[in-house]
Amino acid sequence: MGQAELQPTYYTPEEYFALEARSEVRHEYFDGEVFAMAGASSAHNLLKGNLVAALRTGARERRCRVFDENMRLAVQEGLHYAYPDIMVTCHSADRRNTLTISHPVLIVEVLSPGTENYDRTNKFRQYQKLPSLRHYLLVSQTQWSVEWYRRNEANEWVYALLSEADDVLEIPDLGLKVPLADLYDDTDVPFLRVMPPTAPAE
Repeated sequence: MGQAELQPTYYTPEEYFALEARSEVRHEYFDGEVFAMAGASSAHNLLKGNLVAALRTGARERRCRVFDENMRLAVQEGLHYAYPDIMVTCHSADRRNTLTISHPVLIVEVLSPGTENYDRTNKFRQYQKLPSLRHYLLVSQTQWSVEWYRRNEANEWVYALLSEADDVLEIPDLGLKVPLADLYDDTDVPFLRVMPPTAPAE
């Protein structure tokens, strides 16, 4: 007799919130299913720390806040909750909610081998449903490379690649100006003259 196939466990949003409150491992939530998040490398943590530090001054001057991956994002209320590596929010409602962000203006994901394809495709498509989102950054931890998606006034996503040694990531509306050399400082990530994957087709 064949082995019975295991069926996934489904949770209501309230059950998911209760799970997160008592769990030492963070979980993302999508349409009733929960997915445990894997641990991060030293390069991942250093890149995240360098970018958080670069963002904080300009964000504070604009009464915005910078959060790392320990803050939950409501991508779609009651349906999809995630933990981006970095978020910036300038919305007053997000100051009143101490557990969940709903109106990010910027989201950053530091790419990992196991999640890179998801971050580029399905997750980005979900993030685009956030009306407040204006900037999405994909940061490589295998070479100096930052892929920047910016939503313009026509609601179109414009792609830019920063991969040269003297490139500077500059987002004036958030007061961010950080050279790639500073972003990758002390991470041991090599500078390689290799192009990252092309931007996914719309």
